[in-house]
Amino acid sequence: MERINLDQLHGFATAIELGSFSAAAQRLDLTQPAVSLQVRQLEKRLGTPLVERVGRVLRPTAAGAELLVHVARIDAAVADALAAVAHHASGTTGRVRLGTGATACIFLLPPVLGALRQRFAGLEITVRTGNTADIVQAVEDNTLDMGLVTQPASGRMLDVTPVLQDAFVAIAPKGTALPKKVTAADLARHPVLLFEPGGQTRRIADAWFAQAGVALQPAMSLGSVEAIKELVAAGLGCAVLPGMAVQGSHGSAVEVRPLSPPLARTLAVVVRKDKRLHRGLRETVAALKALGHTGSQQREALKAARR
Repeated sequence: MERINLDQLHGFATAIELGSFSAAAQRLDLTQPAVSLQVRQLEKRLGTPLVERVGRVLRPTAAGAELLVHVARIDAAVADALAAVAHHASGTTGRVRLGTGATACIFLLPPVLGALRQRFAGLEITVRTGNTADIVQAVEDNTLDMGLVTQPASGRMLDVTPVLQDAFVAIAPKGTALPKKVTAADLARHPVLLFEPGGQTRRIADAWFAQAGVALQPAMSLGSVEAIKELVAAGLGCAVLPGMAVQGSHGSAVEVRPLSPPLARTLAVVVRKDKRLHRGLRETVAALKALGHTGSQQREALKAARR
């Protein structure tokens, strides 16, 4: 069905408000015939007269008076729509759908997202957690705008940018006899807690044990890094965890040791190559890509502290 022309509505309402086509034309910066044509076209579209002359003054017909009630609401709705779009255009609002792993969500993202919220108060950022395969698939399907995932991650339509290396460490209950650098064989002498199967973090840990010739049967497999840390602190075994998950654990109920040979995972930002980046999304991508610079600075600071 043909839509009503908003300019015609506006011309009609202005003519009724001012009582003449010529006065309406002056306000609208149009010619008097142009305003008259707008009203005639609107009457033709609606199939009924909308204006009548009483002396020299334009008055609405009954149908015109009925339409005027709706014109005010239409103008308000249009103004609201334009204001909402203007916020998006300026980057002060919008939506970013981000997918990542639970560990990064807990230990890496809060300061990044907090800084973005301070800069863009109207920016809505939703975070979904899951394993790499699920997040990558969601980005490909465009149900997520971007992902921060553990490599390997690939896809024909994806732009994958490595941003941060996170070294794995061993944690053990306080007083456990572990060497300064822990091997797979050292850990195999104790009950070991690992992430549940299916995610990249577990596959990386399993490959590290297998490379050392250790056929490990974990005492427990859990989906929560916090649960693993609590169970280790309670004395139920050792664990291999991403380093970011145990920052600040020194001096608590667990001991933290580096692994030998070293083991690390690489986190990458994943976005569709054809994704149109509005300002809020563009700034979020840039903030996550900058994590690599922050991580480098932190590693240099740790090296300096050890020297």
